[in-house]
Amino acid sequence: MLLRLPDAGRERMARWWPFFARPDQLPPEGDWLVWLMLGGRGAGKTRAGAEWVRGQALGRWPFAGAPVGRIALVGETFADVREVMIEGVSGLLSIHERQERPEWQPSRRRVVWPNGSVAHAFSSEDPESLRGPQFAAAWADELAKWRHADATWDMLQFGLRLGDHPRQMVTTTPRPVPLLRRLIGDATTAVTHATTRMNRLNLSPAFLTRVVGRYAGTRLGRQELEGEMIEDRVDGLWQRADIERLRVDRAPGKLRRIVVAVDPPASQRSGTCGIVAVGLLDDTAYVLADATIAEVKPDQWAARALGLYRRIDADALVAEVNQGGDMVTAVMREIDRHVPVTAVRATRGKWLRAEPVAALYAQGRVRHVGALPELEDELCDFGPDGLSAGRSPDRLDALVWAVTALMLGNAGEPRMRDL
Repeated sequence: MLLRLPDAGRERMARWWPFFARPDQLPPEGDWLVWLMLGGRGAGKTRAGAEWVRGQALGRWPFAGAPVGRIALVGETFADVREVMIEGVSGLLSIHERQERPEWQPSRRRVVWPNGSVAHAFSSEDPESLRGPQFAAAWADELAKWRHADATWDMLQFGLRLGDHPRQMVTTTPRPVPLLRRLIGDATTAVTHATTRMNRLNLSPAFLTRVVGRYAGTRLGRQELEGEMIEDRVDGLWQRADIERLRVDRAPGKLRRIVVAVDPPASQRSGTCGIVAVGLLDDTAYVLADATIAEVKPDQWAARALGLYRRIDADALVAEVNQGGDMVTAVMREIDRHVPVTAVRATRGKWLRAEPVAALYAQGRVRHVGALPELEDELCDFGPDGLSAGRSPDRLDALVWAVTALMLGNAGEPRMRDL
């Protein structure tokens, strides 16, 4: 059908954003004041922001019912506004059809459309430049990097006083800055998410292999590629920076001892079972795998733990028996009666058991092999009152039992192996 259209028709269809945009790149429903698009590098945030401004200026569905006369464009620096938001490959000048393309007037720092709509460029380095002008819409790009974020945002809000319903779009890769936290928690903010992989058809295969493959699952990758807001608890035992600093791509070729620790669910019928494997060489532990499994019956989590035990050629299973008592050992040996199971019983609270293990991390004596994002989320969200959401820290518990068995308890006789 597209091939039958005349040249002008094909160009118009190729530039009709609602036709090929992803759902996260189109305005969300609802009576929001701020559309916050959180996304990874290369996720299509700039194109979405430019298309939103284009729709506002021209009064196009689904962006606006009528043209918006005055729009603010705010970036980290004026150079960013010009080179990314306006002149960039996904910027305002590149997305319009020829007959509606706006004129960029750099000396006046403004973009002017043939219908009279105007977008003015501002930098977060100069919040006072926003004092005085007024607008009906605004596009704020990479807000999490703004130099004077709060002052710039406040001045922008005072200027959004034209029209019946002034709105603004924010496109940014998230960072845990106070302004972004407040926007996410505001009831008038609509939040959408975009990952780098979602835009893979427009990205270099080499970039996807080299960068996405290298950083996937790490804190930096989750922030810069997945568009996640990654934070630490101020009162937490673990900090992400320490885990990242000590991360390794692979474990040493020979480990002195390997254990798989199991933290069974409280219910003997079903629940989440923490399963973590840790190896030891000299005075350093290497966290090898997190095989935690949720909402399964005892024979299922036991089979998973034993599968990991065999796959990595572990020396023993360490199982916490406070919840299940002899049932834990029995269900393991129903599957493999020869597996060595070391039963451990908690006599202190989770925080007290975890403290000495966290101290080993602080000393640089525990390293994660590759990315273990769900385990790391639990570690960095664990404070004196447990996890923020009140859940049981099953992954953390299994890790603590494994590291304790290897470094703080009786590790048993060493056995050399080649992995």
